[in-house]
Amino acid sequence: MAEYKETLRRLALNDESFVESVLGMGRDTVEVSRLDPKTHALVRLGASLAIDAAPSSYQSNVEVALAAGASIDEIVGTLIAVAPTVGLTRVVSAAPELALALGYDVDAALETPGED
Repeated sequence: MAEYKETLRRLALNDESFVESVLGMGRDTVEVSRLDPKTHALVRLGASLAIDAAPSSYQSNVEVALAAGASIDEIVGTLIAVAPTVGLTRVVSAAPELALALGYDVDAALETPGED
């Protein structure tokens, strides 16, 4: 059986030992995911954006993505990529939080027009 099929089958069955070995809390899943570190970090960021994670989660995901070689444009692009799935309301709500994680205070910029 192909490895991806076995992985999906065991996850679908909620095979406790397998789930713990693959998705154990605090475990880095980059290797198991078979994604490159940058893609892995951007996918995790997209998931955080989709579920309205805490701002600290955005911060840590942005730091990991930057360390993995993602550009700021790719990080913002991740928000755009999830938009059709999560909806405009979620994107509008997440944008200022993501901006803060990138060191940009949107609210302050809106109060001071013309400054970047």
